[in-house]
Amino acid sequence: MLSSILLAAEEAVEAAESGGLPQLDASTWPSQIFWLAVTFAILYWLMSSYFLPRIGGAIEERRDRIADDLDKAAESKRLAEEAEAAFNRSLGEARIRARAIAGEARDEAAAEIVAMQKEADASLAGKTAEAEKRIHDMKANAAAKVREAANDTTRAIVEALILETPTDAVVSAAVAKAVKA
Repeated sequence: MLSSILLAAEEAVEAAESGGLPQLDASTWPSQIFWLAVTFAILYWLMSSYFLPRIGGAIEERRDRIADDLDKAAESKRLAEEAEAAFNRSLGEARIRARAIAGEARDEAAAEIVAMQKEADASLAGKTAEAEKRIHDMKANAAAKVREAANDTTRAIVEALILETPTDAVVSAAVAKAVKA
């Protein structure tokens, strides 16, 4: 194994001493230029007819896809704005309807309150009139009883003082005269 390594090293040294780099040897330049031109022509033909059209197609396809995506995004944005506008319109209409319903309910409640208040006022007025009539009747009845008591007391006093029973007309006139004074 060591001998094979030494042999390879000797061959490498001989090749290096024999002439140097072959691409710098001027005798091989025409063939190198020929193969450079052939390789360049083949690579140019492959690039122009096969690789570049595919790359261009891929770029164009990507550009079209991006444009389609942008169009779809713009359409989605427009639809979203329309939906937002419709939502805002329906929200505004709902608010108007809610205010109208609240106003109607408020008006109905106010009308019911007014009707109940009128009914209560009428009921209270009736009860007040009845109470005032009873009070008036009670006053009249009390005044009559007071006059009757005054008449009875006057009659009793006169009987006790003069030992005579006065007539009802004389007693009533004397009580009436005393009340006016």
